[in-house]
Amino acid sequence: MLSNPRRIRKLIKSMPTVEGAGVHIRRAFGFHQVPELDPFLLFDEFHSANRKDYESGFPWHPHRGMETITYVIEGAVRHEDSLGNKGLIEAGDVQWMTAGSGIVHQEMPEGDEKGHLWGFQLWTNLPASHKMMKPRYQEIKSNRVPELLMEKGLKVRIICGDVNGVEGPVKGIVTEPEYLDITVPPGEKFTHITLPGYTVFVYVIEGKGHFDKGREPCAFEIEGGRYLDPAEHCAIGPEYLVLYGDGNSLEVTAGDKGVRFLLISGKPIGEPVAWYGPIVMNTQEELKTAFEEYRKNTFIKH
Repeated sequence: MLSNPRRIRKLIKSMPTVEGAGVHIRRAFGFHQVPELDPFLLFDEFHSANRKDYESGFPWHPHRGMETITYVIEGAVRHEDSLGNKGLIEAGDVQWMTAGSGIVHQEMPEGDEKGHLWGFQLWTNLPASHKMMKPRYQEIKSNRVPELLMEKGLKVRIICGDVNGVEGPVKGIVTEPEYLDITVPPGEKFTHITLPGYTVFVYVIEGKGHFDKGREPCAFEIEGGRYLDPAEHCAIGPEYLVLYGDGNSLEVTAGDKGVRFLLISGKPIGEPVAWYGPIVMNTQEELKTAFEEYRKNTFIKH
């Protein structure tokens, strides 16, 4: 039996927007939610079978003071940076890029043979003590991501964190994050221990599920209104982000067609955030310095 289970604090419906050179995405949270999801800054889903929605990509741009995490489940994202790194993030792969003191890169989405592209990008903040660290990549191919098959058909891909003693391949991240891709068969339950005080959210990508152990009340706070669906007994489906309150555990019950979701958690930083575009610092002065250095071609430190 779970002790002190987390309850849903807020539901956020991801909204369509356009980023980069014209890429159509859905944004679950970003600038306006800071610091509500500390240490996380932004979460986007890109999902389309129309190449025109994404082929313009994200041409060369800088990053400093934060991390970008790209997880692809259909299609691919081709990347290249000012340090000479280049490669292809394919279905099932993860790229955990720590921008640190500064990097300039581009990301160009590519569909599969049918033109399908589906993936996610998460931005995570860095504390002041690590904002100017040496940039680094953790490039994780799909076959290096452990896939834990649990009883009753539950499946967990462990990108970062620990489930039943199995660790994900991404390590050494200062905010101590967890990043799991979880599939729960119809009617089954998934329970998970979480660290008290950590920010925890899930993003539903397929099916529907009940994400609150008590399931009551059926109306939750939601960006732009109230969420109430008595016919579905409060089942939550794709394109919804569930932000949890504090606690040391959570329980998810799948609907009649099962549910797949990403579960992400991290240790809050609790510092001031000065953020403009792809650069995230602690003060406006640091932000100004970063853009001045970018204009003067002195941005790259390592």
